[in-house]
Amino acid sequence: MASLHISSLISSSSSQKPAMLTTVKSAIHVPNFPRARKLPLLPTTNTLFQELNTDFTHSSSSSVLPILQDNNDSSNNVNPTSSSSKSKATIIMHQLYAILEAISDRVEMHHNVGEQRNNWNTLLLNSINMITLTATAMSGMAAASGAAPILALKLSSALLFSAATGMVVIMNKIQPSQLAEEQRNATRLFKQLEAEIETIIALGNPSKEDVKRSMRKVLALDKAYPLPLLGAMLEKFPRKFEAAVWWPSKKRTKTTAIRFGETNGEVNNGWDKGLEMEMREVVEVMKKKDVEDYERLGNLVLKINKTLAIAGPLLTGIAAVGSCFVTQGSWGSVVPLMAGALATVVNALEHGGQVGMVAEMYRSTAGFFRETQDWIQESIEEEIEERENGELFEMKLALKLGRSLSQLRDLAAKSAHSRKQGTPIDEFASKIF
Repeated sequence: MASLHISSLISSSSSQKPAMLTTVKSAIHVPNFPRARKLPLLPTTNTLFQELNTDFTHSSSSSVLPILQDNNDSSNNVNPTSSSSKSKATIIMHQLYAILEAISDRVEMHHNVGEQRNNWNTLLLNSINMITLTATAMSGMAAASGAAPILALKLSSALLFSAATGMVVIMNKIQPSQLAEEQRNATRLFKQLEAEIETIIALGNPSKEDVKRSMRKVLALDKAYPLPLLGAMLEKFPRKFEAAVWWPSKKRTKTTAIRFGETNGEVNNGWDKGLEMEMREVVEVMKKKDVEDYERLGNLVLKINKTLAIAGPLLTGIAAVGSCFVTQGSWGSVVPLMAGALATVVNALEHGGQVGMVAEMYRSTAGFFRETQDWIQESIEEEIEERENGELFEMKLALKLGRSLSQLRDLAAKSAHSRKQGTPIDEFASKIF
């Protein structure tokens, strides 16, 4: 029964399929499109190729080839002046980078040497004080002991005092604390020069004069702060206190005076008569107040350092001689004890207090004011077109002295008023030092 039912279904579906197909075919209606017009005949393949070839040859000969010829001419006829200027600019840039590399190396060297000499100061001071105190104790023991150990204690004490005397002489000669301060100042100034050259490179268009100026500054710093000790070390006890000089000397040329308008307030490159007068007044204040004050303090510290440098080895020498004459129960035994104790105190004051470092600090600070004065005077004496912009120059000076622009102008006004009244100004130019 199931097979009969399936066969009947298949037969019924097959009988219905033609009917469905005929219905769909009768439903499709194809519209009658208008007949196309007769198109013109295209040229043959040979004719088309000839026309295209002719057009390409004509166009390439008239337009493409001249363009290529112009490009070749422009590449062959490069302006020699522009190429040489580019090569010079590249060389200048390489030279500035070479100077930067040398400066970076010097910064590292001065930093390392400064730390080394600071360690010298600490280690030598501790060693000398321990030797001096030990020798003093031995002298005291020799004075208080019996006859048997006196000779050994006296000899040991004398040898220790003699060794301390030699070490103190060497230490006072080289002044390690002052050497360390010199290297710290050199590191700071080389970093300052490094930042200056980086600014020149960042602004672009450096000149040959920038390279020469940078070279002169590097050599001037090398001369002002030498690294070796033998033969190149700076004099630690000069006859007169002198400010440090780390900038290259510039030959000043006589220039014609520049007169600005009195009434119309003429301004050229940011400079006018009022700004020039302001700069001159600031220079006068630095000369009369800051430079004189630091030279006075520097001379005072230099005298104190000389006195301590002489007193230290003198006391240890007296103790060394006195320890040879120590006897039990004699008043002569007091001499090496007192001299040894005083020598320890003197060495602690001189090198523990780093008096040499203080003297170098005053020397470098006085040099800072001298360098600022020279910078201002050289700028004023230059032709106005060659000067740095006046507003920028004024801002740099204010930052150097730790003042605002209004405070700098007030200082110049006070200086001018005091000079007219004949009274000394009661204010320093710098608020940093």
